[in-house]
Order: sequence, then C-alpha cells, then structure tokens
Amino acid sequence: MFGDRLDLAERFHEMLQEHGIRRGLIGPRELDRLWERHLLNSAVIAELLPPNCRVLDVGSGAGLPGIPLAIARPDLNLTLLEPMARRVTWLQEVITELELTVEVVRGRAEEGPVRERLADQDVVTARAVAPMERLAKWCLPLLRQGGRLLAMKGESAAEELERDAAAIAAVGGGRGEVVSCGVGALEVPTTVVVVERVAATRNASGRRRDGARRTRKDRGR
Repeated sequence: MFGDRLDLAERFHEMLQEHGIRRGLIGPRELDRLWERHLLNSAVIAELLPPNCRVLDVGSGAGLPGIPLAIARPDLNLTLLEPMARRVTWLQEVITELELTVEVVRGRAEEGPVRERLADQDVVTARAVAPMERLAKWCLPLLRQGGRLLAMKGESAAEELERDAAAIAAVGGGRGEVVSCGVGALEVPTTVVVVERVAATRNASGRRRDGARRTRKDRGR
C-alpha cells in the first residue's frame, strides 16, 4: 500500500505511538490498532483519487487521512485544514519529520477566507468530522463543479446518506453513493460516502453562493 515509502508510514506510526495520547490526538485504546484502524484505513481511499489531483483534508486532526495519503500518493497536491493551533503544530512537525510536500492551513471549512483561499479542489476528504448534512454544507463549496467529497463513515453510512439527501442536494450535491475501499486488503474495508458537487447553490437574492449571478435561463426557472 505504501510501496517504497513504507519507512515513512512506519515513522508516522512511531510518532503517533510516542505523542498521540499525550497530545490528545488519539485515545488510549487506539494504540494497539493504529495500523489497521487509522493508517491503512486512511491510505486505502487513495484508490478513489485520480492522479495529480488537488485534495483538501478537512479537520485533519492527527493527520488522518491526510498524512497516509501523502505518503502513499506523493503525486497529490494535498492541503490539510485544521482549526486547532496545537494540532496544526503537530501536523507541521510530522510534515517536517517525514519531508512531505504538504501544506497546512489553520481554519474551518465554513470560513469565508478559507473558502476563498482553498476553492476549486478536485477532492475534499473528511474523517469522523460531522454528519453528512453539515459536511456537505461545509465542504461542497470548496470543490470545483464535478469535484467529489469523500466522507469516511461507519456502518450507518447508507442510512445517514438517505436521511440527509435533501440537505445535500440543497447545497449543490448530487446523489451520493456508499463505496468500500481496501476490499481484500483490510479485514474491515473502509466505508466512504462519495458526493459529487453538481451545481452551485443560490440564496434568496438570486446570486449564486459561489459569487456568480443567475443567467437569464436560470431566472426563467
């Protein structure tokens, strides 16, 4: 999965073991399952990423899935977005230690300056950040039209997607699907909800939330 960069994954594993609990990055019960539940679980979603694409990892936290993706796929143009200063510091330390070409930005996906700076992504990833309704609202505006949100979820992914379908559509998302990554490689494959950004959203004034005015054709709808 990591190819000739396995040593970088091993070093990241060591760093999480050494600092993860003390710095509030992982829970104490996670130490014995870092590989399966965190590193490999994150890295397998690389199979959903086209070559050389722009990827934004929202709420990166300990660096999951962002750091494993950066190790497994050095072709990616990857940015980690994290609001907490102490976690931003951690991410910068990891990137320096592993000599990764990754940008770290402090902020939240819903903030205007963040959206202006990080707009038009090909892919946005999120792991255990929020329900789909909120994720779509935060993340879809960061995507180019045709870009995809990859939300790592648990066993209730299909139920959550069905529950929040109307809210997702309201912010420009298409009909989502639930896919499994790492089948045959992991004992428990990674469940990912995939939602494509198919349209810009509009506010009551008729202005698109991406800043463009409605066309004459739009006004006739």
